[in-house]
Amino acid sequence: MMKDHRIDALSPGTFSLDGQEVEFGPGDSILQAARRAGHYIPHLCWHPDFAAHGSCRLCTVKVNGRSGAACTIAANSGQDVESDTPELNAQRKTLLQMLFVEGNHFCPSCEKSGNCLLQATAYQMGMEGPHFEEFYPDRRVDASHPDLLLDLNRCILCGLCVRASAQEGKHVFAMGGRGVASHLLVNSDDGQLSGSAISPADRAANICPVGAILPKRRGFVIPIGQRRFDSQPVSQEDAS
Repeated sequence: MMKDHRIDALSPGTFSLDGQEVEFGPGDSILQAARRAGHYIPHLCWHPDFAAHGSCRLCTVKVNGRSGAACTIAANSGQDVESDTPELNAQRKTLLQMLFVEGNHFCPSCEKSGNCLLQATAYQMGMEGPHFEEFYPDRRVDASHPDLLLDLNRCILCGLCVRASAQEGKHVFAMGGRGVASHLLVNSDDGQLSGSAISPADRAANICPVGAILPKRRGFVIPIGQRRFDSQPVSQEDAS
């Protein structure tokens, strides 16, 4: 079975992605090389400024017939990578549908609509509806901080805020629980955001790809129609 972790390539080369040759450099993952070459591979938990996490599995590809996360597999010469296939896109659509039903992702009522990576990716993959029965979880909404709102009903457990806060040396967030009980934790005596070291200017307060962490008193500052994914789909932005 293919090991799903980075083994950095020592020299540049090329691999095949859906029949097209893609150049890569030393240390590139398949996802990094593909994006640089203008090819879109769907992803949610990956970010260019942090080490690959491999948690969302949306970037799963087949490399020489074996499945793995494109963000964690090192690019190597001679790889035959499949990504844009009916099978893999159907799996991605199912993963997205599961993310929508396990939390509160009612886009018309969310301030993040139009700026949301989950929403934009669902559009890109042609997700028609949630398909599965809604979970309607009763998760905490933390409005204790004077400038920030934390809505755990919208958290997709991508871990980006955890990694960003760790990089900033504050370690405001962490992951707790396992499986369906996994959840985001706040590092403060009472578990509330107000008692943490977070600041509105922190990267961790602004990196959330969905509407789980939002600034207060700034609703619809950017009008609908002028938001990040209103002008172009995520595949064009990601491959530009």
